[in-house]
Amino acid sequence: MSLRAEGMIETKSWEENAYREANSGPKFTRASVDVSFRGDIEGEGAEEYLMVYTGDGSANFVGLERVDGSVGDRSGGFVIQHNGTFLDGRLKSEWFVVPGSGTGELRGLRGVGTYTNDGGEPQTAYTLDYDFE
Repeated sequence: MSLRAEGMIETKSWEENAYREANSGPKFTRASVDVSFRGDIEGEGAEEYLMVYTGDGSANFVGLERVDGSVGDRSGGFVIQHNGTFLDGRLKSEWFVVPGSGTGELRGLRGVGTYTNDGGEPQTAYTLDYDFE
């Protein structure tokens, strides 16, 4: 039986630097991000993103994030793998819990989720459909 976690993610810090840039063509950046989860997931996240910006202002990104805290009434940590886009001012990521990454009471956690942000606000809504092995 799958459970659903919902809540908000708040960006605490964002440090982004270009690592490949040309006069023409896409721009590549790396971002280190710290966030707080509130709601059914409570805790802190540390993310690393690789992004590519195209000339039309859109971007694609992939990333890994370590989350330490709780999901429901269980505590521990886990890793999320992200795949997302920024298009027309809308941020969207589809993500999953990396198999085998759960620690403490979150050992065996598995699931898929999304987060979206429609306006560049510091808080972003998330969902995670999850269960345990």
